[in-house]
Amino acid sequence: MPEVAEPDFDVIVVGAGIAGCVTAYQLAQQGREVLLIERGEAPGSKNLSGGVLYSRGIQEVFPGFLDEAPVERRITRNCVTFLNATSSVGLDYQDARLADPVNAVTVLRARLDPWLAGKCEEAGVTVMPGVRVDRVLTEDGPAANAAGAAPWHANGTTGRRVVGVQAGDDELRARVVVAADGVNSFLARDAGLRPKDPLNHLAVGVKSVVSLPRETIEARFNLTGDEGTAIAVVGDCTEGVGGGGFLYTNTDSVSVGVVVRLDDLTAQQKVVTDIFDHFLAHRFIAPYLEGGELAEYGCHLVAEGGLKMIGEIVMDGMVVVGDAAGLTLNTGLTVRGMDLAVASAVAAAGGIGAALENKDTSKAGLTGYRERFFASYAGQDMKTYAKAPAFLEHERMYKQYGELFADVLYGAFSLDTRPRRHLLSVARRALAHSPLKMRHLVSDGIAGGRAL
Repeated sequence: MPEVAEPDFDVIVVGAGIAGCVTAYQLAQQGREVLLIERGEAPGSKNLSGGVLYSRGIQEVFPGFLDEAPVERRITRNCVTFLNATSSVGLDYQDARLADPVNAVTVLRARLDPWLAGKCEEAGVTVMPGVRVDRVLTEDGPAANAAGAAPWHANGTTGRRVVGVQAGDDELRARVVVAADGVNSFLARDAGLRPKDPLNHLAVGVKSVVSLPRETIEARFNLTGDEGTAIAVVGDCTEGVGGGGFLYTNTDSVSVGVVVRLDDLTAQQKVVTDIFDHFLAHRFIAPYLEGGELAEYGCHLVAEGGLKMIGEIVMDGMVVVGDAAGLTLNTGLTVRGMDLAVASAVAAAGGIGAALENKDTSKAGLTGYRERFFASYAGQDMKTYAKAPAFLEHERMYKQYGELFADVLYGAFSLDTRPRRHLLSVARRALAHSPLKMRHLVSDGIAGGRAL
């Protein structure tokens, strides 16, 4: 009989982003032997996100998070802006209630992720940065068990048990592998869990961090102390391509970027970096950044499919968390990814812990992860906003509505020597000159109500 190979760890987590770190931390808190592998030279060195973290969930994992973690500003002002070539129309919402209790904070991943990895090490996780995982290790079928009752070897064939990972010449074995390796998760693909995503389920983001004096940021964004602003922009910022732009205030910098749908970008044959440059130079955006110095620049794939993008996230010996599981949610008002990563990590740690306790890390034994996630606020939100991605694919959302709103307001605020009309009459006149028709307003209103 072949010699039984004992696993090196209870759990191997691949990817030291938010989802990977929180999963590893909570499993270590349970007393499990955990290895956390990161491809970058340091956690956070290869991670990119817009920068707003809805923080209630992570505060439950780390009760001292707001005081100990390297957060930037506490978001108390949210703006949604329809941007046109020569006009903008927006909703500006500022509320002290968002500061107590704190609802959301801005973060820089190059600072946050090393802090999370440090908390993992304090909890007993073995953190291994600068290591590229080449593939998952699998073994044949039903005879395999959590203790490794058959020889371990590399094979990405679907329908086999994952028993570890291979990094270069090293084979590292575990009872459970957690794929936390980002939206383009090669581990999930290698294991047969993730097919190639359709283009309308993906977007590409370009982001810069622009350094500015703290006093300048607070003056330009009308802030006091550690208050922060999140500005979401649609319309001319993406030159009509489906997507949007953002500006988020940090302590002494501004995160600015665009995220555009890959299918629409391809169809219109535009270049995302050109769109980004157009956004930076826009007459209503450039003044926020004037005099700043470029501190960071990056490009990244973003999940956009919502609930439809979440497929199989559990198999024998492996679970998939965070961006790797397609967990992002864009409602037009809020764009969420990091808080969903936290929620999936908490659910995964609970499901894996129960599976290890029951000595059953088969797909059936690990399915508690999926059940826990969809029972959580994050899973419920994914279901609530399941129709949002399809609604936000309407191209008129990114040009015609902003122009219509501006024309209505121009009719209201442009006072000449002619007699005034009632606002309803002004709106009807603007609609008559718009490519939009009443049927669009009605159908989009109904669809928006159902989706959002």
